[in-house]
Amino acid sequence: MDKSLHVIFMYGLTQLGFIFFFYSGDIIASTSEGHWLAIIIGLVLNGAMVWLYMKGLGYFPQQDIISIYTGLGKGAAVLFLLPLIFFLFITNIITIRAFSEAITLIFLANTPLWAIMALIIIISGYIALNGVESIFRTGVLLAILFLPVILFTICISFQNVDFRYFFPIMDEKLTFLTKPPYWHSFSAFAGSFLFLGFIQPYVAYRPRIVMITVAALVPFYFISVYVPLFTFGQSTASTFKFPFIVLMSTIHINWLMFDRITMFLLLCLVTFTMLFISMVLWKLSQVLHRCLPKVKSSYFVIVIAAVNFIGCLFITNWDEIQSLIMWNTMLRFYVLVGIPCSIWLIGIRSRRMIKDEGA
Repeated sequence: MDKSLHVIFMYGLTQLGFIFFFYSGDIIASTSEGHWLAIIIGLVLNGAMVWLYMKGLGYFPQQDIISIYTGLGKGAAVLFLLPLIFFLFITNIITIRAFSEAITLIFLANTPLWAIMALIIIISGYIALNGVESIFRTGVLLAILFLPVILFTICISFQNVDFRYFFPIMDEKLTFLTKPPYWHSFSAFAGSFLFLGFIQPYVAYRPRIVMITVAALVPFYFISVYVPLFTFGQSTASTFKFPFIVLMSTIHINWLMFDRITMFLLLCLVTFTMLFISMVLWKLSQVLHRCLPKVKSSYFVIVIAAVNFIGCLFITNWDEIQSLIMWNTMLRFYVLVGIPCSIWLIGIRSRRMIKDEGA
């Protein structure tokens, strides 16, 4: 049964969670002019890698990337999958810890940080325990409930914009390429499309629909960056950790019965992120279950969630989160570029071997 709708909701929601939380702050911090060029470079790379990834997966119908790598031998499987495991572990820790701190800062100041992290992990783990079908059903439900809220908040975010802040229009020296925050911004891309290679034996989807979703998300990247810039200006916006979230606290609508629109935006982003965390837990459990098939994958989900929680407890402040993001840069680009390219090259090699055998 074709479940392309489930797939595009999963991809779209997880991307929106990262776009409006991490991405805007990283891009604004990376350059003081010509932000559009920094955004386009990332989008082109992401689009090319998603296309290449699905092209490579197309050579292996009904196989996931674990089977593709293990088909090369145990040594090759360890070489390709071990960095992936580390990346997913670190990404989950960063995501849980960062969103927990944002929740504490904005509307749960008196709640212990460990309690918020535990709640996020428990909910995400529960979703992951029920398998990939449960994750996708949850994604559809969240899309129905929260996509209208996200679209509404985006529409009202233009309330105080001044389009003159678009200038200067060009960073001729491309200085953002040397700034760490710009390389951090690729965390919005890396890992989001990875699930496409894990679900292939379980869920049927059309690659063309995924590419349409990638294109449909392009305006949101620009909105997340330029609306805070048009509202605050570069000098002020660059001082915020979460520019778009801060922007929403400046919006005032007399006819709206709720005073804090920021709370609704953040709750939407947190639910989208919990969906991402649950998918990461499921992906990690699938890799470990393939290594130890006698152990149920649900046990791995519980153990991984516990390890993630313990890892989050060791991070004491936002500077340590930023350092962890920086240390994760190599693995991030391995996932963003290395895995799609390797799957594509392995697929070409496999097709040539089949042709040679047929000849």
